[in-house]
Amino acid sequence: MPDLSGIKADFEDGTAQGFVPRIGEEVLQVTDADAHTGTYSLLVTGRANPYSGAKIDTSDNIHRKTRYVISVWVKLAPGEAPAKMRLSLQRNLGSTESYVTIAGDATVTADRWVQLKGVYTHGVLQEDTSVYVETAEGTASFYIDDFELVYDGDKEVQMDIPSLKDVFADAFEIGVAVDRNMDGKFEQLISKHYNVLVAGNAMKPGPLQPAEGRFNWEAADRYVEFAKKHGMAVRFHTLVWHSQAAEWMFRDENGELLKPSEESKKLVLDRLEAHIRAVAERYKDDIRDWDVVNEVIDESQPNGMRRSMWYVLTGTDYIEHAFRVARDALGPDARLYINDYNTHIPKKRDYLYNLVKDMLDKGVPIDGIGHQTHINIEYPPIDQIRESIERFAALGLDNQITELDISIYTNDTDQYEAVPEDVQIKLAHRYRELFDLFLELKDNISAVVFWGTDDGNTWLRSFPITRLNTPLLFDDQLQAKYAFWAVVGDMDKVPPLPEEEPLAADIPKKRMRAAYGTPVIDGKRDAIWDQAEEGVTDVWVMGQAGARAAFRVLWDDGHLYVIAKVTDALLSSKSANPWEQDSLEIFVDQNFGQTPVL
Repeated sequence: MPDLSGIKADFEDGTAQGFVPRIGEEVLQVTDADAHTGTYSLLVTGRANPYSGAKIDTSDNIHRKTRYVISVWVKLAPGEAPAKMRLSLQRNLGSTESYVTIAGDATVTADRWVQLKGVYTHGVLQEDTSVYVETAEGTASFYIDDFELVYDGDKEVQMDIPSLKDVFADAFEIGVAVDRNMDGKFEQLISKHYNVLVAGNAMKPGPLQPAEGRFNWEAADRYVEFAKKHGMAVRFHTLVWHSQAAEWMFRDENGELLKPSEESKKLVLDRLEAHIRAVAERYKDDIRDWDVVNEVIDESQPNGMRRSMWYVLTGTDYIEHAFRVARDALGPDARLYINDYNTHIPKKRDYLYNLVKDMLDKGVPIDGIGHQTHINIEYPPIDQIRESIERFAALGLDNQITELDISIYTNDTDQYEAVPEDVQIKLAHRYRELFDLFLELKDNISAVVFWGTDDGNTWLRSFPITRLNTPLLFDDQLQAKYAFWAVVGDMDKVPPLPEEEPLAADIPKKRMRAAYGTPVIDGKRDAIWDQAEEGVTDVWVMGQAGARAAFRVLWDDGHLYVIAKVTDALLSSKSANPWEQDSLEIFVDQNFGQTPVL
């Protein structure tokens, strides 16, 4: 049996407790000059390189196929300028070395202690390992304290924490989408926290009826029975969708795709009606809320309608037909929703709004809007979500947050080997901001549904790329995260947001809002630019004066537009390249990442 007792070092016995210089030139001194807790900490000085630091041998404590939480508190020595610090791990297999960042890069100062914390799962090889503290750049001296390496094995579901469904009982229902995992500890977690259950895939058209007249009821029935057992409602997702559709509905008797015609239109609408009525007959007494149609808007199209086979063969008639048949088959008490993602984007929201309003004007029985709300840690602004909910509420419609998760990434390329502590903190504050809005608008929101039980069961681990993502309230071991405590309103358990560092030591960061809109690119200034805030470039990296520009920024779903009016007393035309003769350069840095110039 491997030793799973882990390691703790607090230096309170006056020794370095296993820490040694990583390279050899460093000086390690136990000191009472500062401490995170207790009296003593370990001061690291004499560093000649950023990767110099203090390390501890973990070879006897880290074992193959085993997961650990590793953390340390750090603080710079007095007089040191702010620096980014890392908690890292080195693996040695023979003469081969490899390195893993456990936590970082967190900005650390001489003013306060900062925790570096991350999760590490060892691979299949039993390697020699050591954990060390370093800086990302520079050779600042620093303190470390309260180091821990803790085995993170199977943990019991926390039954002594607040229940989400109870916390929001007076506001809205709290739901969760589940894909397969409903046994054991998952059953404990789901039944404790949620009063609405959604099938992640089992009730979508293709999985439910893969061939005409052949239904896979078993998987869907399991969700209904689970919900009955635990007194939960079931939210049906979804009767109509372009993806995971019942593809046979769009093919003729020879298996060929149907071509647009009145005959094809009637055939697919009849097939759709038969599907809805069969599903309704089985579940109408067990399910109240129904996603009737899902993801019908594509704002890149001239009329905003997704060019699915449904649309190609029927126009928008399939939407109207689905809602009318659903009302007839399910009865007056069923609540019928149209569900979509990115409903916060003004252009998409407006297309959806116009579609729904036209349908309501024709008497189509739509009861509410499902806002998927797959968002990220930075985008969208909360006000955009507010505007969308309020606009549909003004039509007299209910709103449900149907597929909530918050990606820790703001693009499709970044990835962490271990998620830094400050990112988890930022995620928690983002959730708090979002739920403050939901509570403010609770009279217009009947349910909030999380898309997954825990970080180990999120679609964002494989979409848009395969990477570590932690977008939910519970970690892979089903333990409550900072995000959970933020959602239930116990901010005493959530560290404050890390302070943002300036763009450079002498250049203050400025924020301004880009407006949504599409200008005409013809060399003339359109009136639409007046909607955007104006910024001014008034900092010179070199020299004391020079070119100045007043600029504005617009964006739409495919582009970012910048217009700048440049004032400069002297233009340079030394270069033969026209683009190097300009006196203004604009760098677009995605997500304000302050990307270094390479």
